[in-house]
Amino acid sequence: MNILIDNSWKPHLQDEFDKSYFKDLVAFVKLEYEYHTCYPKGSQIFNAFNHCKFDDLKVVIIGQDPYHGYGQANGLCFSVNDDIQHPPSLKNILKELQQDLNITYPVSGNLEKWADQGVLLLNATLTVRANEAGSHQNRGWERFTDAVIQKISDQKDNIVFLLWGGYAKKKKKLINTKKHLVLECGHPSPLSANRGFWFGNNHFSKTNSRLLQVGLSAIEWSLK
Repeated sequence: MNILIDNSWKPHLQDEFDKSYFKDLVAFVKLEYEYHTCYPKGSQIFNAFNHCKFDDLKVVIIGQDPYHGYGQANGLCFSVNDDIQHPPSLKNILKELQQDLNITYPVSGNLEKWADQGVLLLNATLTVRANEAGSHQNRGWERFTDAVIQKISDQKDNIVFLLWGGYAKKKKKLINTKKHLVLECGHPSPLSANRGFWFGNNHFSKTNSRLLQVGLSAIEWSLK
């Protein structure tokens, strides 16, 4: 596995890359990609960082695992490649966006446009075997992405963290809530959303209000 990550992140993450756990993780991922079908494709493993440069970072959305179906994962949490049917959680995210900001429901579920504006779409685990959800958990990715969240909290100011669901909410302990805004709600999965824990959270408009309040430009959430 080559660490194809934008140069803006390297000064902040090089110490993690040098640790033994990360070297073990790289060795594991190389073998997995050699002997199994894994997602996303190797060049997209660090896509979240490559589309969202450290200096441009405004918002962090935390997911858990990449999609494990054919052609879905593109290295950004909740995002799918163009021309791929929207998975249930992404459908609910886009429906909430539609309700919150009166934005037309998009054809594509590719969220690169958000990432390019400074939204870090970070999965806790960056790789997965095809059709085996959670297959690359507890191999070191979570330690790495926890370190990413901690470093963002320590080294940046006025970031908006969107924690959707129980797993993401556990990351709150890594965030300095005195200098960052943390917005929490249920997961956008149908199970949570249908029980009333997702729709109406207005996280997209609340995020933009906060960004404008601290002198930053709002995110253009429309995916047209």
